[in-house]
Amino acid sequence: MANTFLLNKRTGKLAGVCAGLADYTGWDLTVVRIATVLGTVLAWGGLAIIYILIAWLAPTKPYA
Repeated sequence: MANTFLLNKRTGKLAGVCAGLADYTGWDLTVVRIATVLGTVLAWGGLAIIYILIAWLAPTKPYA
């Protein structure tokens, strides 16, 4: 199976976007969350719109 982006709602705080991105890239979850907050503040909320779109469109990681 190819490495695909999935929301990780088990370890996620809000919608699982940051946790899914951390799983997909292999980065530390805390670094992804800090980068998301800084990006949202510096982009005057533009990144928040992208975050919401990803949370709405991306599939959720299945749990067994």
